[in-house]
Amino acid sequence: MGEHSSSPRPRIVIPARFSEGATALRYAAEVTSRKLVEAVWAAGGEPLVMHPSAPGAIVDDADVLGRLAVADGVLLPGGGDLSSRWTGQEHHDTLYDVDEEQDAFDLALARVCLTTGLPLLAVCRGLQVVNALRGGRIVQDMDEELGEERHHRHRVHDVSVASGSTLHGIVGQGVRASCYHHQCIASTGEGLRPVAWSEDGVVEAVETDGPGWFVGVQWHPEDTWETESQQRALFVALVQASAGRLSSVEL
Repeated sequence: MGEHSSSPRPRIVIPARFSEGATALRYAAEVTSRKLVEAVWAAGGEPLVMHPSAPGAIVDDADVLGRLAVADGVLLPGGGDLSSRWTGQEHHDTLYDVDEEQDAFDLALARVCLTTGLPLLAVCRGLQVVNALRGGRIVQDMDEELGEERHHRHRVHDVSVASGSTLHGIVGQGVRASCYHHQCIASTGEGLRPVAWSEDGVVEAVETDGPGWFVGVQWHPEDTWETESQQRALFVALVQASAGRLSSVEL
């Protein structure tokens, strides 16, 4: 399945990110990464950007489920930091772009996907959302807690992948990962299984036993999908898992 396929494109929902502004817009904006959208499109999917509504950081799962009637799969993207309230940790001064309305919607989106089996690819912040949802904890600032030599901002490094994992079937035994994050998994949440690690021991991907298809990666596959087949393969795998999914599911 690819950009020239004549088959109907599976609809991949991507929750928008709140932004204080954007070029050519006069007010605050809702945005998504063009690279993510283009990667989904090139993989054969139809990217749909969804408004992340959760006023007062409250959202009803049934409402989210109803809105996902249009979706065959979901891509939970990167973005600002999660509020530390979701993991029961203390606020850290280096947290940035925290928006609890965004958090609440992303958490509900992930919860519905993992409950119903709607295919889900989680990237960077998206992985941390899933981990927090399942009761895991997050390293609030890697430089402070793990040492500055283990920073993962603007870093490309080798990642090893566990044999027999879904990720292994997609990218093989190892992959070069483009990282941009100052937080990472401190402890994995219930039902989550680490399946990839960076050279310095940071968890770079997790999976779950289901239901449905789920892969969460800490790196940004959209950065290099155009030139690296392993990164493109992640988006193709999401689209293929989403093809043939019924759009109507029940909790």
